[in-house]
Amino acid sequence: MKKKCAIIGAGIAGLTLANLIKKYTDHEFMVYEKDDSLSLEEGYGIQLGTNSIKILNQISFDKINKEKIFQPKTIDIYNIQNEKICDLNLSKFNSPEAKYTTLQRSTLIEFLKEEIYTQHLRFGKKIKEVSELKDKVLIKFDDNTNDLVDFVFAADGIFSNTRSFFEIKKNEPRFKKAIAARIILNSKSEFDINEENISLMLGSNSHIVLYPINKKKELNMVCIMRCKKYEPDNVKHLVQEIILKQNPKLKNIFENEIKTWPLYFTPKIIPSSNKKVFYIGDAFNGFLPTLAQGAGQSIESAFEIFNLLAKDKLGKENNYFEIRLKRAKIIRSRSNFNFFVFHFKSKIMQNLRNLFLKFLVKRKFFVKRYLGKVYKN
Repeated sequence: MKKKCAIIGAGIAGLTLANLIKKYTDHEFMVYEKDDSLSLEEGYGIQLGTNSIKILNQISFDKINKEKIFQPKTIDIYNIQNEKICDLNLSKFNSPEAKYTTLQRSTLIEFLKEEIYTQHLRFGKKIKEVSELKDKVLIKFDDNTNDLVDFVFAADGIFSNTRSFFEIKKNEPRFKKAIAARIILNSKSEFDINEENISLMLGSNSHIVLYPINKKKELNMVCIMRCKKYEPDNVKHLVQEIILKQNPKLKNIFENEIKTWPLYFTPKIIPSSNKKVFYIGDAFNGFLPTLAQGAGQSIESAFEIFNLLAKDKLGKENNYFEIRLKRAKIIRSRSNFNFFVFHFKSKIMQNLRNLFLKFLVKRKFFVKRYLGKVYKN
């Protein structure tokens, strides 16, 4: 039966779901975005595992301009002094049709908006009120427009405003006592790395990730640093105290433009209390970035909802929460473990970790169990 859907939020999750609905069903839908335009900040890099690429290929991502993406085959792991510990072969998870891919977030958003921008995307839409009317959901926006729909798909991020209208139970994101600093590099002169690989550098209370985001080999660099509170004006001092004391050679790198943000996570994974409302992407659960699965899980959750919608199982044999919960727990546990292991302060613990890493990355069973479940088919 034909349904009418409201997708709240025009990020990766919302736009992926919109593309799948448009291409494979005759359901009516509209994407509502509270901002006045799409966020197309060019520098923001993302990583997509083969599971995400397989989904995106169903909406023709395989035809994207190959100059705008990169497909690294290896993760090189170093200490923060740039001394190599070991490397991990990512290509073993690839298939001819789907390869591990890095790119700018804006490149993916541009691709996802192409088919829906004109007819199915509305900007400046902030929810003012919701109510139920004859087994449907009535959404009123603060510009005095409204929509009466069968389903609401909330894809409005970790600080989801949609939740506040439908949920009595609060599930406020918590600050992880860490911040991220991002820099786009056109040169790797301060690093002894292979610029075609993902480079992971582990330090005390910190780690750095670098990876190419296009064929021009521009590098996205993200530095995660532990701190008690987020003070944007104090970032340079934090870099000096945490990073440069461990590796002074990186001083020139941090003289580039730095963009920072605090790291938050969702403390609990709570189901929707309304059978007509579903949460996808970070609105379902916000992950730490230490497994590089934020964008990937947004795509996966959109695909899970789409499958149920296409089979007319939403509201009937509705097991979306159980499916997503099982998957989210796997990703969350590994992300949290990585966050813990990456930042050992003790030299003894760092040395032990490095020995274990050298051993484990060569063990097929471990790699398949730890990462194979993440990049599952």
